[in-house]
Amino acid sequence: MITITEPAASELRRLVADQDRDRVALRVFVSPGGCSGMSYGMAFDDEEQEGDETFVHDGLRIRVDEMSAMYLGGSEIDFADQLMGGGFSIHNPNAVKSCACGHSFDTGSDSETARSCS
Repeated sequence: MITITEPAASELRRLVADQDRDRVALRVFVSPGGCSGMSYGMAFDDEEQEGDETFVHDGLRIRVDEMSAMYLGGSEIDFADQLMGGGFSIHNPNAVKSCACGHSFDTGSDSETARSCS
């Protein structure tokens, strides 16, 4: 479903340890909007929802809801520790175009939800 590079896994393990919560997982999702049609999101979550796909990657619990899974299949989460432009990024093979910011994408069928960059 989703792979995680070693730099991203290392940073996520550090962030999860800071959470000090036993059942915490990384929720990866997409939502309508953004300048290309769909936006990526990641958050820590303690509760599994109906329809979630939950898997463990290198000791990290990852959750993806059913709708987001349709858009994120085959994606890779990466992390770059840089002064400018660093942080987490998602490399999505389903995206036919992405915004320059890297936070939104279009699969070719969601351009009706796109809005201009601000």
